[in-house]
Amino acid sequence: MTAAAAPSRQVLTRLMAAAGAATGVVLLTRPLQVVDTIAPAFPIDKLWLVRALGARLVAQHGAVLVSASPRLVRLGSAVDLIHAATMVPFLASPRYGPAARISGGLAAAYAAVALVVAPRD
Repeated sequence: MTAAAAPSRQVLTRLMAAAGAATGVVLLTRPLQVVDTIAPAFPIDKLWLVRALGARLVAQHGAVLVSASPRLVRLGSAVDLIHAATMVPFLASPRYGPAARISGGLAAAYAAVALVVAPRD
């Protein structure tokens, strides 16, 4: 692929942010369907956690859609890494483990890839 044909870092960053925001919308509006699909043992009385994560994703990735600045992407990656770290104590839990592995794993992966494709200062 030539340099002219390669998508810009700004475009890649915004595409990732759009995917993150869309994920947030789904978590915010359809938490039960998501939990039933990926973590059926997750307690229904804790769906507010899924909605809270969805709201955070909408806010975080929505901000990057508006301004895909390197500083904002780094901040978002730091938030994602903190989220991934907070999932570690739940990894072995029968109730919370599947959700923690998926949520934490995706957050860590997103943080790493976002830093690689982010616009440069």
